[in-house]
Amino acid sequence: MITDLFTFWNSVGAFIALTWLVRFMILGNAARRRKVLRPTSYEVLPPKLPSVSMLVAAKDEEDNIEQCVTTLLAQDYPDLEIIVIDDRSTDRTPAILRRLESGAGGKLRVITITKLREGWFGKNNAMRAGVEASTGDWLCFTDADCRQTSNRTISIAVGEALRRDVDLLSITPVLETKTAWERIIQPACAALLIAWFRPSRVNSSKTRTAYANGAFMLTRRSCYDAIGGHERVRTEVNEDIQMARHVKDAGLRLRVVENDGLYVTRMYATPREAWRGWSRIFYGSFRTMGRLALPALSVLLSTLVPATMFVVSLVWLIRSPADTVGAQWSTFLVYSLTIALLQLTMWRFYGIVQIARGWSATYVLGAFVVFAMLVNAMLKTLGTTTQWRGTTYRRDALVPDRDKTAREPSIAAEPDRGATGNV
Repeated sequence: MITDLFTFWNSVGAFIALTWLVRFMILGNAARRRKVLRPTSYEVLPPKLPSVSMLVAAKDEEDNIEQCVTTLLAQDYPDLEIIVIDDRSTDRTPAILRRLESGAGGKLRVITITKLREGWFGKNNAMRAGVEASTGDWLCFTDADCRQTSNRTISIAVGEALRRDVDLLSITPVLETKTAWERIIQPACAALLIAWFRPSRVNSSKTRTAYANGAFMLTRRSCYDAIGGHERVRTEVNEDIQMARHVKDAGLRLRVVENDGLYVTRMYATPREAWRGWSRIFYGSFRTMGRLALPALSVLLSTLVPATMFVVSLVWLIRSPADTVGAQWSTFLVYSLTIALLQLTMWRFYGIVQIARGWSATYVLGAFVVFAMLVNAMLKTLGTTTQWRGTTYRRDALVPDRDKTAREPSIAAEPDRGATGNV
């Protein structure tokens, strides 16, 4: 009976080790073929460039909005309008935007949302208002917590979109991590999304895999209109991924690329924000209990089980009688090999996502947090509401339920004139 138990766990460990070996090889191949945009990627651009409208939604972003807007104003793109939508902010965001607008020489326009439209999620409603006020041939969506590290970001993005003849281009961010907990959690979360939405499959017209990152999405206005714009995703938590799916379903061209030196984002400043934010991202990305169960099971079997068995086999080896140590040694060696392949794979991955490779030693801990986030997201599918940025939305009616931070006493349906431009 004991022998059968060891044989079973050795077989499980060998299978997991094989999966990590395959992942290591796939990652190596992907690393050689990956497309990375840099400030020097397109030294020469076409003489006639399309107009671009840059759209930023900001709700209570007093810590981020100035750097975001300042680095956008510094862009060298010749035909760029910048529109920031202040979405019911109750902190210093409106005052900061008014100051920036007054000193921008007409390059910046601020739109103020005072009330949330009925039947809309906040960010989607804000972006809709921004698009309605925009004039560009291309639309570029970004987040208020993004900071451009090059003044050529928009130029490089447009150059890539035109050269590749794509309809929607998403450039993934470099994650800015300032604390230990960020370096433990953020790469593990990113690893899950990259594994599930592999860029090679996203960029292939032969697959239905679709992904986009709302931190930077550049799209033709004709593409935006063809898929129904934000109206089509007005009640989606992860509107970026859903828009990407609609682009592919419409037979339009979708492309996702990485960046090195174009822009960075610090997604969450506290562990609590990261817990809520990533749970929401996973919830919006996978959407159903069944789809969430698959990545949760993958993390459990590929990472948490071998890590646990490595510790257990080590304890078995230390505490076993001398005459039975052979079986324990075999289990210990199998799971040592599994953990070694896991760590080797993550060592390579952390280098790709520009996190110090030494932090790959903490990946198992990060994976445990990711598993808990996925479980939390699964629980959200059983609830009747979802909350984000102080607003609670009912899942059954898909309309705003209440807003604790809005300046208006009511959250009734917003008329078309609910967004006002401060020109």
